[in-house]
Amino acid sequence: MRRNLSAFVVKLACLLMALGIPRIASAQSVVPVNLVDEAQKQVLAYVAKLADLHCTEDVVQEKLKPNGGTELSSKSQYDYFLYMQGNSYDFQLSESRLEIGTQKPARLPLLLSNGFSTLLLVFHPYYRNAFEFTAGPQESIEGRSVIPVHFAHIRGARTPAALALRGREFPLELEGTAWLDASSGQVVRMDAGLEHEMTDVGMKALRIRVDYMPSPKVSDNFMVPAKAVVELKTPRQHWRNVHTFHNYKLFSTEATQDPAVKVKAAKENPADPNASPAPGSGSSAAGPAAAPQN
Repeated sequence: MRRNLSAFVVKLACLLMALGIPRIASAQSVVPVNLVDEAQKQVLAYVAKLADLHCTEDVVQEKLKPNGGTELSSKSQYDYFLYMQGNSYDFQLSESRLEIGTQKPARLPLLLSNGFSTLLLVFHPYYRNAFEFTAGPQESIEGRSVIPVHFAHIRGARTPAALALRGREFPLELEGTAWLDASSGQVVRMDAGLEHEMTDVGMKALRIRVDYMPSPKVSDNFMVPAKAVVELKTPRQHWRNVHTFHNYKLFSTEATQDPAVKVKAAKENPADPNASPAPGSGSSAAGPAAAPQN
């Protein structure tokens, strides 16, 4: 796997260990509080299915000129999946990205960004109490009725995002908007950025946009990441990374017993232990097997 050296590494710190208590900020919300409850259920369903999901990730890393043109660009492709240890409320979430093929290294350092496909974790019980939520009027995205829900980080509370710089991690205070399906609470789109500039570490602005699409298995009824755009500015430099997720496969695990094999019960008074076993006795079972489903 090729590693990009960069002055900045931006990532989601996905160490989830406890339950949170919901906080809804505004009495002016135009939708019921339980819409955020529904979003939480959808996120929990997504987290529970992570071990079954596998896809291909295309990444375009760009360093931009002051006029918006591209100064430096690099493309790469990864075999991508998320995996977890623990349960839906107490777990550690990790991201695996194995590079496909060999890419020519960039001449200069580029921004390394990861974990933003899981930005919807602001609705997870562990982080939900760290944000205030305010709902807006109903909108439409590609024919789907959605409710925009603004979220703002509460100063001093835990946060799912961090900046890794020179061996240290700096928590990121995020605010933004999540567009939730008006009937199910599914996260359709998210847009986030810094609540305050972090000029002390040289970061002027950070913008994140993530679009989601239905799971490859319609009956699962949850959304998976489709595209994430991460844009970061310092006083002198401007980076943009575009992550595209496609070719999702859902893996299942099963154990089966061969119906042709019969298992004989042991007798109360077994025969001479030195005797040969009866022909055809014994048992056999097929082991676990994983098979991709398109």
